[in-house]
Order: sequence, then C-alpha cells, then structure tokens
Amino acid sequence: MQITPAVHALRHPFQVPVAPGIALDRFVYSYLIAGETITLIDTGVAGCEKRIFEYIRSIGRDPSEISLVILTHSHPDHIGSVRAIREATRCSVAAHPAERAWIEDVERQNLERPVPGFATLVGGSVSIDYELESGLTIDTDGTREYDLEVIHTPGHSAGSIALFMPGQGALFSGDVIPVTGDLPVYDDAGGSVHSIRLLRSIRGIRILLSAWDEPRFGDDAYGQMDRALAYLQKIHLAVIASANNGDTDMEELTRKTAAALGLPPPAVNPLLTRTFAANIRARDTDIPLDFP
Repeated sequence: MQITPAVHALRHPFQVPVAPGIALDRFVYSYLIAGETITLIDTGVAGCEKRIFEYIRSIGRDPSEISLVILTHSHPDHIGSVRAIREATRCSVAAHPAERAWIEDVERQNLERPVPGFATLVGGSVSIDYELESGLTIDTDGTREYDLEVIHTPGHSAGSIALFMPGQGALFSGDVIPVTGDLPVYDDAGGSVHSIRLLRSIRGIRILLSAWDEPRFGDDAYGQMDRALAYLQKIHLAVIASANNGDTDMEELTRKTAAALGLPPPAVNPLLTRTFAANIRARDTDIPLDFP
C-alpha cells in the first residue's frame, strides 16, 4: 500500500501457535521508504522477506537497493526476516542499544522472553551496525524531506523507538501504541503511558503508521493515541481489581483479567501474564501512570 510518494506499508499476516491445534491470528506492518535507496522499517516474521522483495519489484525497484533496515525493537514479528534480508542485500541494520542483545542473540531472547512458536517466527540472529539513540536524525535519501527523527519510547520494551518524518508528517510508532481490545504487550506500564503521551505531544502528525494497526490519518492519528491511553488505564484498573480481590497466582489473575477485558481465550499466554505483571509492579512500587 502506497502511503505517500515514497512511503509504502506492507501488511504481514502470521500465526502464533499457543496450544496444540490452536493458533492466534496476528498481523504486523513493515514500512518501506523508497528514496535514492530503500530504507526498511521492521521486517515481519521469518519468511516475510519474500513478500517484501516481491513488493519492491512491483514498484519498479530491486531488493538489492535496500541499504538500511531499522528495527523499532527486538521482538520476533519485527526481526523475524532481518537475517535473510541482510544475507540477500548486505544492508546495514540499526536499532536502539537496549535491544542489541536480543537481536544479536535470539536464543538468549527466547530464554529470557519465551514466545509460543519462537523458532518458527525468527530466522536467526543478526549483528547491529548502528545504534539509534533518541534525538538522532537519519538521512534516508539525501534530502531533508524523508529524514527520520529517532524517539526513544520505552515501555513495550526497554529499547523501543518511534521514528518521526517531519517532511511528511508521518510517525512510525512500532508497537508503542496498543489497539483497544487487542492483545496488550508491554514490560513497563508507566513507561508505556509516558511514551504514548510523548508521541501525543508531537505537533504536525498527519499519518500514524503503527505495526499493530491500520494507517491512521489526520485527527484520527491523535485520536488513536488517546484511545490507547484510555485502554491502558482500563487494563491497569482491571489488573489491580483482580489483584485486590486476592488473586495472587499470576496465571489465574491473567485468565480472570483477560475475561474482564473481553480478550479471547487464546490471548491468555505468557506474554499477557508478563504484561499484567508490569501493572502489579507499578502498583507495588507506587509508579505514577500519569493517565490523562
């Protein structure tokens, strides 16, 4: 899908096996910036390189023109095909330094953050060529029109980043902004709220390009961030209510809270338990969540 003359959105459906014979349907977006060379933001899961290469050819370009892959963070649906893309194009890879360890050693990631079907989602480790710190500007095509400003947005993960393209008013938000009613995933509840509020404060956003959601345009871009903050508040209140009712077993708390939120049974998995545990930590350490 072409968003602007140079920005393209690629939607990648995939499945996460959560139990024998049961899979959770998911999708993730990656984004192309087709300037003098091609910059790719996130890579989908293992195997998505085929669709990415096909799309690049369909717009009259060649996959060998990919010069840089920017990873908004290290989770499987964002790094899954980066190894295959690097091997095919010899491109550079960039990410926040806090994500380096899990990108360069995916087995370590699998041990420290188990995800159902991890081995089928990730094609292998890859080395990071450039570290992206907040405030850095990335020149993607030799003109200022498609420059990307790096914004550190911890919460979903410690080194999550968003990328703002002022020349187009486009914000690439990775997984920072949850979608109401969808599976919430974050390690730091307070950090997630702060990061969304930070992005909400940016002036001139005309297009919101999330990994978890369809592109949003105009006022709906800001509206989606407002809805995300309201959803995080709803989640937090539901988790704390379950905990205050005496649910100390995290698996049971996860099941009850998921039901209260209307999440489907396949969504009850270790990632959701990890998310709800972040809300418990915020309560126990008196971290202000700063809801609007």
